[in-house]
Amino acid sequence: MTITNTWTIAICEHDVATGGITVAHWRGAAVDGDFAASSYGTCGFAPDATAEGFTPYADVTEAEVIAWVHANVDKDEIEAALASKIESDMNPVSASGTPWA
Repeated sequence: MTITNTWTIAICEHDVATGGITVAHWRGAAVDGDFAASSYGTCGFAPDATAEGFTPYADVTEAEVIAWVHANVDKDEIEAALASKIESDMNPVSASGTPWA
């Protein structure tokens, strides 16, 4: 199995007054050839606009938000679950249908 994992941010919610991102909607995707699996979730933040290193909404990059998400979710567990889904799709243990069709 050669799985490629990709993380993206679908949308960010932010405080208009401070520019602080309060929620990131993320997607983790895994692909191995013709097989794929994905997971979608949200991650909340409590930004402090006065803190050193604060990045306002207008200046933040997707890579930064992905790093924030990874710091707040179990990235390895999510990627392992995606790999397990792909493995079970590649090697099913049950099937359904009608043998006469």
